[in-house]
Amino acid sequence: MTQKSAVYAVKVVPHDPNWIQLFDQEAKCLSAILGDEIIAIHHIGSTAIPNIYAKPILDFLIEVRNIDIINQFNGPLAQVGYEAKGEFGLPGRRFFSKGVGSERTHHVHIFQTNNPEYERHLAFRDYLRTHPDVAYQYSRLKQELAGRFPKDSVAYTRAKDDFIRSTEQKARAWRKMNVGRTLVMS
Repeated sequence: MTQKSAVYAVKVVPHDPNWIQLFDQEAKCLSAILGDEIIAIHHIGSTAIPNIYAKPILDFLIEVRNIDIINQFNGPLAQVGYEAKGEFGLPGRRFFSKGVGSERTHHVHIFQTNNPEYERHLAFRDYLRTHPDVAYQYSRLKQELAGRFPKDSVAYTRAKDDFIRSTEQKARAWRKMNVGRTLVMS
């Protein structure tokens, strides 16, 4: 089942170095709730890419042992402000958001080990971190599209699709060539 996204205002801002500390603080909170179920937690999305414009929403990518028990954590996550949204369009994912409407502040993407979507997110992030020219192109595109679609987050997201898909293909190929090497720390 595919869920429809709500339409929100689009705001992209210059990179904020404080996002790293904010990520670390919230990662500790999420780790305390999810406990031993977590294998790894990563900062993804545009706030994880130095020097690019981003919507000021922190994205967390969490690898877990067993995705089927994550729904048991909906209550404790709700107590710290997260809304459970189920798979939210990606089979095998559990998605949570914090904040309301265009004032969302956090997105949590949880996948079980060996889910290809988990690897896709990491490949994209690491590729942009190690290819600043591509990150710059993405930043410029985001600024342009935010100007074109300031009140339509769905159109903004759709307009990024071609760039993202093309970059993801390059990122996956690049990641395969670099398996076993230390690339980028989370």
